[in-house]
Amino acid sequence: MRNENKNLIVAIVLSMAVLIGWQYFFAAPEAEKHRQAAQTAAQQSAQVNPGAPTPSQAGGPAAPVPGTVPSTPSAPVVESREAALARSPRVAIDTPAIAGSINLRGGRVDDVSLKTYHETVDPKSPNIVLLSPSGSQNPYYAEFGWVGTQPDALPGPNTVWTADKNTLTPSSPVTLTWDNGKGQVFHRAISVDDKFMFTVKDSVENRGSAPMTLHPYGLVSRHGRPTTLGYYVLHEGLIGVLGDQGLQEYTYAKLDKESPVPGQNTIGKVWDNVAGGFLGITDKYWAAAVVPDQAQAYQGSFTVRQDPNGPTYQANMLGTAQTLQPGGTTEVTQRLFAGAKEVAVVDGYHSSLGIKNFDLLIDWGWFYFITKPLFKVLDFFYKLFGNFGVAILLVTVILKLFFFPLASKSYASMAKMKAVQPEMAAIRERFADDKVKQQQALMELYKKEKINPVAGCWPVVIQIPVFFALYKVLFVTIEMRHAPFFGWIRDLAAPDPTSVFNLFGLLPYNPGTVPVIGHFLLLGAWPLIMGVTMWLQMKMNPEPPDPVQKQVFSWMPVIFTFMLGSFPAGLVIYWAWNNLLSVTQQAFIMRRNGVKIELWDNLRNTFSKKSPAKG
Repeated sequence: MRNENKNLIVAIVLSMAVLIGWQYFFAAPEAEKHRQAAQTAAQQSAQVNPGAPTPSQAGGPAAPVPGTVPSTPSAPVVESREAALARSPRVAIDTPAIAGSINLRGGRVDDVSLKTYHETVDPKSPNIVLLSPSGSQNPYYAEFGWVGTQPDALPGPNTVWTADKNTLTPSSPVTLTWDNGKGQVFHRAISVDDKFMFTVKDSVENRGSAPMTLHPYGLVSRHGRPTTLGYYVLHEGLIGVLGDQGLQEYTYAKLDKESPVPGQNTIGKVWDNVAGGFLGITDKYWAAAVVPDQAQAYQGSFTVRQDPNGPTYQANMLGTAQTLQPGGTTEVTQRLFAGAKEVAVVDGYHSSLGIKNFDLLIDWGWFYFITKPLFKVLDFFYKLFGNFGVAILLVTVILKLFFFPLASKSYASMAKMKAVQPEMAAIRERFADDKVKQQQALMELYKKEKINPVAGCWPVVIQIPVFFALYKVLFVTIEMRHAPFFGWIRDLAAPDPTSVFNLFGLLPYNPGTVPVIGHFLLLGAWPLIMGVTMWLQMKMNPEPPDPVQKQVFSWMPVIFTFMLGSFPAGLVIYWAWNNLLSVTQQAFIMRRNGVKIELWDNLRNTFSKKSPAKG
């Protein structure tokens, strides 16, 4: 086997290993099945019992712990979201980014919709609903308050607050007030910016004659196990940066397997005495997260409680005890992020508010040092040209230029390998019966001609982390969601919507509905273009004399075409464009080194008809 063919096979094997890994871990052939099952479970598990932390009931009054809830009965019938919202008095929320309301019963932020995001690429489709109240199909809300050894004197989930305004806007904060009639008055000042960050300042006036011990808390609660995409490359579930403990990510399934929390009717994970960071619940593009005071120590926890109607997942923050003397006041400030995980917005909160590692709310993955800079470059060109597809093409060119010296050496080494083929053939013939001497002679030839026999693998090896990083950017960043290219590509983060198996829409059926193999039949125009460019790239090299190798090379573009058919269109466009640039680059380097370009002869041989043998 010729060395350049060995190199090509190694490169192909590496590429296939990566792509097969993607298919195995990320394509999730049964994702639709899991989504349907999860949706059914979520519908069955809707519940209305609230989720505020209370003191442990074991052994009388004790230090409060997060994650437990009052024993309030669940509603027998799940209401529509609109009916659940209408059950309680509310303060409207109106900002450029979100619409919704604050529930005056319990003081919860439990109604948030995102004004600038829709469920589909159709701008007339419904807005994304993030938070929903108890009693609705999928309760999901944030709650703040106090716990202590006198729960009857503290506001709870059924407390009805009084508001000083009817609408919360960026320029008009709202203050909620509740007097417990026992000498304590509670205030909650809520403000919001023009994006997705609420600031919640809870204060207490003790007008009574006895001291009180209080712990502030904040939580994000989600009732029922939500629908998830189930991709290994994407974290969905509970997330937080717990001080020096760093980033903590728990999927719903992982949290379900945790140990019981002592003194509670929950299971989960608890981190004591941490400072800084955040904790919450994240979806692919959206998140709700509580941000404690970054200078104060707190206890953080992820918990799940199994109720008759299903599980309740919570991210909890419990602050340190504060003793409030008669005539004294105390206050604590927390924040709530509830919105879209826009990179600039999240990074802005990380910098301006000093939230420890808040940028990790976006799942940049293990290759953070590649993925995030790659997004920044893509975003720069997007702002220049207004099209992320064009940005991908330009970044691919820049990457080619950046790696040109290494690629040049690789292709030059391959060109030299072709130039010394006669000498290599002579060595193999001379030492046909002595493989050791044959290898020694070849190595001496490589040294003499300054040839690296494995250099041909580097262009593909380099491409692998870039491929991964671009895949991650396309998959997790909301900026890529519903980002159009040209023509039929209206969402670069979704697969090419066309399919050759229904003649690109001319035949009235969906090939994806075919059992078992349906997801392979969604083979659009761009995957086909990518396959052709890969085929051309392979034709740049001499066809191997071995029939098995020849068959492997012939089928490789076909295999890759089907494998990439379900990948985001932006990634397939990148791969096709990268292939074309590689063909051009390789041709230039080979010509500069005086080596014959095999492309035209290989194409001619492929399409020319062989004369029939004469008898």
